[in-house]
Parts: sequence; C-alpha cells; structure tokens
Amino acid sequence: MVRVLKLELRGITKRFGTLLANDHIDVVVEPGQIHCLLGENGAGKSTLMNVLYGLYEPSEGEILIDDKAVAFRGPGDAMAAGIGMVHQHFMLVPVFSVAENVALGAEPTKAAGFLNLEETRRRIKEISDQYGFDVDPDALVEDLPVGVQQRVEIIKALVRNAKVLILDEPTAVLTPQETDELLDIMRQLKAGGTSIVFISHKLREVKEVSDTITVIRRGKVVGTADPAAPTAELASMMVGRAVSLTLDKAPAQPKEKTFEVRDLTVIASNGQHVVDGLSFDIARGEILAVAGVQGNGQTELTEAILGLQDRVSGSIRLDGKELLGRSVKEVLHAGVGFVPEDRKVDGLVGTFSVAENLVLDLYDKPPFAKGISMSPAKILENAKARIGEFDVRTPSAAAAAGTLSGGNQQKVVMARELSRPLRLFIASQPTRGVDVGSIEFLHRRIVAERDQGTPVMIISTELDEVMELADRIAVIYKGKLVGIVPGGTSRDVLGLMMAGIPPEEHAHTTGQAPAAATASTSDAEGNDHV
Repeated sequence: MVRVLKLELRGITKRFGTLLANDHIDVVVEPGQIHCLLGENGAGKSTLMNVLYGLYEPSEGEILIDDKAVAFRGPGDAMAAGIGMVHQHFMLVPVFSVAENVALGAEPTKAAGFLNLEETRRRIKEISDQYGFDVDPDALVEDLPVGVQQRVEIIKALVRNAKVLILDEPTAVLTPQETDELLDIMRQLKAGGTSIVFISHKLREVKEVSDTITVIRRGKVVGTADPAAPTAELASMMVGRAVSLTLDKAPAQPKEKTFEVRDLTVIASNGQHVVDGLSFDIARGEILAVAGVQGNGQTELTEAILGLQDRVSGSIRLDGKELLGRSVKEVLHAGVGFVPEDRKVDGLVGTFSVAENLVLDLYDKPPFAKGISMSPAKILENAKARIGEFDVRTPSAAAAAGTLSGGNQQKVVMARELSRPLRLFIASQPTRGVDVGSIEFLHRRIVAERDQGTPVMIISTELDEVMELADRIAVIYKGKLVGIVPGGTSRDVLGLMMAGIPPEEHAHTTGQAPAAATASTSDAEGNDHV
C-alpha cells in the first residue's frame, strides 16, 4: 500500500527582527492533494515553505505530520519525514551527471563503503519510467534543458521517498510547453499518492492544476478558494481590492523606424557569444516585446544598448545616430528611458529619498540645479507632481525609497523615466515582483508612452505580459533571434520559439502549419508592423 501523509501547519509565525514575514498561518494539505499557496512576490509564501523544509526555525507555531507535532532542525529532518522541496533556483551541480546529483547527500554504498551508483541509476530509471520523465541517469546536468533539470530535482526528492513535494514557483524558468508538461507531471504524482504544495502567483496555472487554493497576502492567510472561483476574485484576494485583468489598448499606429539594431554581438568574459548577431528595429508608436526564457541574452542585450557592456560589436542607432561606444550618461541624455530588471540594485538608491530618486538622471540639470547648486524646492515640487501622477504610495517625498513596497518602488523608477521627453523607452521585466493592481497601472503607462509616439521595447519572461503588451514579439534563444511575429501570435507558437524552433519549422514539429508568419525586420516600407 502506498504511504501517504497529511501535513498541517498550525499558527506558523516567522520574524526577522522587526519584520513579520509569516503571521500565524494555518494550512492543511490532505494526502494526495495539490494545494496551492497563491500570493504576490513578497507575500511570505517562500518563507513559509523554508520553515516547513527546516531551513528556518519558526518563531511560533508547529508542524504536524499525520496529526503528530514534529520539529525539523534542518532539511535532513524534513526529508526523513517525507517532505521534499524543488527550489525556484535549482540545487544541482552542473558538471555532475544526473545519477551523481541524485545520489549527492544520500550516497548508496556497497560493501567496504564503495559508492553504488548502479542502485541510483536503477531508481532514476524506475521513477523516470513510472512518470514518463525521460531522464538519462548518465547525462551531464549542464547539457540538459531547464525543464529536464527540474525533473532531476523532482527525482531527487522521490528517490528520498518524499510524500509531500514543495514546488516553489516551478514555472518561472520554463517555456509554455515545459510548463504544460510539468502540470501533467504534478497530476501523475498526485495520482500516485504524492501531495504537492504548489507556490505560485500565476492565476492560470493555479486554476488549472490545484485542488485547493490558500491565498496569502502580507504574511497572512486571507482566505481559501476553489480553483473554479473567477480569476478576478482570486486576483482581488491577492491584492485586497478589485483589479482589472485585461488591458484595453487600441491597435498600434506605427510611424517611421527610429531605433535600429544591426548584427549586435556581445561576448562574455569566457568567450561565449551571449548575444549573437541580433538585428531588429522599432518604429515610433509601437511596442516590441523581447520574449524568451530567462538567461538567453536578454540582460546583455539591454546592457549593450545602455553602454554597460565592453565587448560589443554591430550597430545601435537612434534617430540615425550611433549609440554604440557612448557612455551610459550619454545614452540617457540621447533620450533613452530605461527601467532595469533589478530595481533595487540598478534602479534606485534605497537610502535616498523618493524625491531624490525621482531626479537621479537629471539632478545636475535645470530646473533641479543651477551651476553647482541644487534646488531642493524644485526637486520637492517635481516629487509631489510625480507621486500624484503615478499614484506612488509613500508616507512622504522624504521617505527612503527602500522602505516602499516593491510595486511602489517600481512606480518611482517608472515615474522618473517617463517624466522627460523620450526618443526610446526600454523596460526590462517591468512588473517583476509587483502586485496585480500595480501591474494594471504600469501596463497602462507603458501603452500611453507608445501612444505618444515613442518606440517602446519590453523585455519580459512573463509570457502573459508579452502577449498583453506587444504589437510585435521578438523571441531570442541562446542569444540568437528565433523570429519576430505579430502580437496576436498563439502561446503554442511562442512556446516553440522560446525553445529555439523558428516558426517556419513548426509544421515539422507539431504536424500543423505555423499560426503566424515571421515578420520581416528589414522591410523598408514598414509592412512588418501589426
């Protein structure tokens, strides 16, 4: 008979100094159930699971397995109790084989203490066959696609007899097809008696696979919901107010192409071509979204445009003027607005006030400065206007930017970049770590900038965001351009492109004709626009 576990978290509280990350949280995961913890980034979901997995000790509360209280001094205790965890960032050694990774930390031995990898290979094959994982025990992890690496992590947990499997934002690094495969695997695990705690903020996936949903907001459970509940209801539970989940935008009215990238190549310190011969252009009054799984050259592309990469070749032209070789300050002063992917590291100075952050790129220019003297009155006047315009929730303009919520920090960055005349606007991961309500606001501001006639480039790993905003979509894979397609292209086609398969080859892959033709990037008449 298959062993199953009932898991209960009762009154779990976790404090980090004065920060209350989890506030008396109660969750019950029944045997063979997919139980979703739904909430925005920073809601406390991962902290709660780190408590469950023994990485953190709870400040208050208890963990019960089959109605008996247990105490975990570390992950080893959690694994021994039947709890496994697949972290958002995989815990694998790239140069080890699958079998070596699975055995690591629980090495099976033969007589005289010799390592018995044959037993590990046998278990990997057994589990792989049972769930259709198709994982080669002798393959090097560094040679495996991300989706297969995730399966290796799941196998690691199952080899250790996990009966409760924690999946922390498991689809964050997957293509749509890999996501669908993972959801199927979750259903198979459930059918085999494994309980799954599914941590996510993606409503579509949650509704598709969960049996029960617990919504966490600001460290507290705000309610439970049935997967059949309306999406808008789940979204409002996440953020505490009603939100609109659809963006009403008019079709683009593209004009002349004013931003051109030709044969752009970026070489990393190890000699790898992280951006490999990219060519595309953007017209005034359109949004080009750059899609792809994280780590395929998106960061290096934006850094090259901003002048933050050294080993760059090709051409980057704005209004006919070459940007390549210019300093960051010169690029910004050429009319480029930039929202970086990591606002805390690259977008804000957390100890500076909101008012100061709103003029970081203009503090030395009129009206905020005259000669070597800054004008505090003008800086404060600007801050009050931007705070009102962008609905920044802050105690005052003098508050340190680092004390604001993620969504309001992002609004500060966006307000700074969109509050001056722009010739090009680039936003990398524009809503990462932002609540649903702020996403709605930020998306509207991006579209408004497009409608003013600015060329807009969005870089996002969130496919829903790409499909919501884009007039055209450029997909990159391993630094190369796979193709550029219209904004209405289907999720399936985009998913195959994110795996490196060009649209013209989709008929060979799926047996069907491509859903959208590749849009030319070199049509001088502009006929490639949607």
